[in-house]
Amino acid sequence: MIQSNPSLTLDNNIFENKTQELISTEKAQRMAEFFSFLGDPNRLRVLSLLANQELCVSDLANLLEMSESAVSHQLRNLRSMRLVSYRKQGRNVFYRLHDSHIFHLYQAVAEHIDEKDE
Repeated sequence: MIQSNPSLTLDNNIFENKTQELISTEKAQRMAEFFSFLGDPNRLRVLSLLANQELCVSDLANLLEMSESAVSHQLRNLRSMRLVSYRKQGRNVFYRLHDSHIFHLYQAVAEHIDEKDE
């Protein structure tokens, strides 16, 4: 049986502040789904290219050595999660990262992975 230790109880003011900082279960679930979605290496490779410039499907397919159909599928998924957006120019569709939040998230994770263990 676990007993609570009264000396480890949080001060009421601290407890109230921490409770306000805690994200909701719904938001935590949505964030978990978002990070799980980013767990696909092909999606991250697409994002890595779009972090530098906007590109059309055929250029992405050539650079990634994937079929245009496979790239289109990944882009459709990335659009549904609001990670990429597009613009049409004639018959071509050019994709880019949706906004600076996505770029900063990608950049922060890439820098973290490149850091040496201390």
